[in-house]
Amino acid sequence: MRPAEEVAHIADMPMEVEVLLDKRWSKMSEILALEEGSVIEMGRSAGENIDIYIGGKLIAFGEIVIIESILGVRITDFNLDR
Repeated sequence: MRPAEEVAHIADMPMEVEVLLDKRWSKMSEILALEEGSVIEMGRSAGENIDIYIGGKLIAFGEIVIIESILGVRITDFNLDR
């Protein structure tokens, strides 16, 4: 039986997916100055590798992609060391 078939009975269960794009230290004053629409500069760009977490566990790896004006993530590999 394929993995997708093994978990078919829970296929509709919602799960939180987190994509760790980057980490950055900021001063409290910088955080308090943020408003809707603010831009936070990060050190990564399209094509760079990122980590993908589901339920707080590292599940896969991917890369940042931009399709038209939408930022997305392409899965490149799964973490088999879970």
